[in-house]
Amino acid sequence: MNATANRNISVDQLRVGLYVHLDLKWFEHPFAFGHFRIKSEEQITLIRNLGLKTVRFSQELSEGSPPPQVVAPLTPIPNTAAAASMAPELSQIMLTKQAMMAQMRLRRQATERIENAFVNTAKTIRNIEKNLYSRPLETVQQATLLIGQITDSILSAPELAIHVMGDKMGGEELYLHSLNVTMLSIMMARDIKLPVEVVSVLGVGALLHDIGHKEVPDKILRKTEALTQAERSFYEMHCQFGVGMGQRMGLAPAALSIIREHHELFDGSGYPAKLQGESVSLLSRIVVIANYYDELCNPSAIADALTPHEALSLMFAKLRSKFDPKLLQVFIRCLGVYPPGTIVQLSNGAIGMVVTVNTARPMKPTLMVYDAEVPKDEAILLDMERETEVNIAKAIRPAQVPQEVYNYLSPRKRVSYYFDASSARPQAGMP
Repeated sequence: MNATANRNISVDQLRVGLYVHLDLKWFEHPFAFGHFRIKSEEQITLIRNLGLKTVRFSQELSEGSPPPQVVAPLTPIPNTAAAASMAPELSQIMLTKQAMMAQMRLRRQATERIENAFVNTAKTIRNIEKNLYSRPLETVQQATLLIGQITDSILSAPELAIHVMGDKMGGEELYLHSLNVTMLSIMMARDIKLPVEVVSVLGVGALLHDIGHKEVPDKILRKTEALTQAERSFYEMHCQFGVGMGQRMGLAPAALSIIREHHELFDGSGYPAKLQGESVSLLSRIVVIANYYDELCNPSAIADALTPHEALSLMFAKLRSKFDPKLLQVFIRCLGVYPPGTIVQLSNGAIGMVVTVNTARPMKPTLMVYDAEVPKDEAILLDMERETEVNIAKAIRPAQVPQEVYNYLSPRKRVSYYFDASSARPQAGMP
């Protein structure tokens, strides 16, 4: 923005259509952002009662002709408190702002609680997978118990909020993949209202879908460049290896089908049996979508990772024939166009990251917004359902944002999800 396009005017020169910048701290004004295009006379009244003599405005972001160059400051109002006493509507809106800040503190507390639960669940899954050989029956009991707890929590919740998790784990990507696929599969099962006993089997199958990897050498599993044909053939045998292990563990037939079929695609291009359409079981078709999505977001070569928005867009726009069309619609409906972890630009130019999506309102996520004036640990959390002044303009790749913005938002190297199913919205402070 050039210097001539960003200058001061007195507050009595304000009019609808001007794009203004309020040189106040975020908690000192009643607006969601410190810069915005004025949309109403009410907003002008509020600005005039903030105690400012002048405000900056950006001509290139404004609508209509610029106000005259002459600046004639009004007599300043001593302070914001005095302004509030002169304008009851400002006082009320500042109370609303304070309530919003309190809600944000609740959300941060909830996020910490959910991240701790996520870490504990991931550790449990690590123990389950570590003990598959040495204590198979005990491991199945542990897996069934864990899935039962997750299923009961998710299915009984009045609302379901999906959170993107921080990078608290290290070197446990395989465990996180199993957890991601399990969570996303149960999310879809909840949406199509599968019975709880069916969801429990789905969860066990999703959690253990890759147990056959234990029979595949690490050098193949962790190889970041393209596999040779021989390596690819060996890798694809993990489905059969997994079924054999599952049978020895006494898994239910439906869970064994998931292990066998989680790479079978709707158009017959999958493996190992190139099954097509509904010859793949319903539960397997659910896991196929969750598994494919997570592998796009979290490939072994991290440089090849797609953003959540890109992965979902690719699956819908170019790979649609590979998935059950009704279940793909369910998946997109639950995650929204901008899944958690997506970096977005707002209509006012601000940049944020989607941190939470509520499956009941997926088009209205909660964003963490970059603001250089606000400390990172107090970052603005914007609930797009309640926000009327701005909307999401587009998704952007993390590489496209300045380094200081990237560091502030901390886009995850690996995208992991967890659900908040603890309580309804008002108590938990969730969107």
